[in-house]
Amino acid sequence: MRFKIDENLPAQLATDLSASGHEAQTVVQEGMAGAADSDLLEAARREGRILLTLDKGIANIHRRQPGTFAGMVLFRPDSSGRGEVFRFVKKHLDEVLVLELEGRLVVVTGRGIRRR
Repeated sequence: MRFKIDENLPAQLATDLSASGHEAQTVVQEGMAGAADSDLLEAARREGRILLTLDKGIANIHRRQPGTFAGMVLFRPDSSGRGEVFRFVKKHLDEVLVLELEGRLVVVTGRGIRRR
């Protein structure tokens, strides 16, 4: 799969995904740090990349309906420290990678995974 890693997630995630055979780039690597949400989603759609993010605003389905973007995974950890976020994402990543992500919004919380 092809992923775009939002700037609010640890860059190490891109390295780990690449090591697992996926294609992953960070928003920072692509020179898109600070880009508007709509620009970020459009770039991901054009490139056929699933966006991985912590930003619940970009994942607001009232503004962006599933199917209008390449796919998005919103991670919602209970803690906010960099290390805690990374551990949370790594803990749930294998569960996420087996799902159909294209055109879908997947929300990952400590209580489970929801797909739209």
